[in-house]
Amino acid sequence: MQTWVACALALVIAGPAAAASVEARVVDTDGNPVEDAVLLAWPASGAVARAKGRAIVDVDQKDKEFVPHVSAVRVGTKIRFPNYDQIRHHVYSFSPAKSFEIPLYKGIPADPIVFDKPGVVTLGCNIHDWMQGYVLVTEAPAFALSDESGSVRLDGLPAGPVRLRVWHPELDGKPEGTERTVELGDGVGPVQTFEIERKKTWKARRGGSRGRGRYR
Repeated sequence: MQTWVACALALVIAGPAAAASVEARVVDTDGNPVEDAVLLAWPASGAVARAKGRAIVDVDQKDKEFVPHVSAVRVGTKIRFPNYDQIRHHVYSFSPAKSFEIPLYKGIPADPIVFDKPGVVTLGCNIHDWMQGYVLVTEAPAFALSDESGSVRLDGLPAGPVRLRVWHPELDGKPEGTERTVELGDGVGPVQTFEIERKKTWKARRGGSRGRGRYR
């Protein structure tokens, strides 16, 4: 059994206890596995209680990269940005879902950032142009990230119809275009395969810090 790279939380739903699971595999149009795709799930019917975000989540900076590269959190989650490198970083985002800036620093910033709106937040570093990360802030009751084989699993889902969607930073189109409704029974149902088209993205090449090391 694969080790699931999961941020999944159980669906919170009025009614009988949840007992179902769903396995999915995300691939691109060439059949290659897609890592860091987020599988999201909602009950197709029934009352859903609004779940709270986790108290705090870390997005680290290691070897001049954001780790993890992609995170998924529930609305209201606080995120810290520890810098484990021996140089300073300047973390920022201009995304509508969350705009913020943490000026040059090492170690752990004093205050975490509250991600209080749903949407995609693109992270960057003013010093290292190639550093890029993503945070999907969602109101979905359950979600998890795919591993390097493109596989992902959600447990603790309610039996019955469940809506599934997939999001990825390179998804060409909207997550709504990937949506499907599946009928879940007790245990694990058939593997759901999602084929997504990936858009071309540009990423700066790794290099030295700006200012010939003045920020080191």
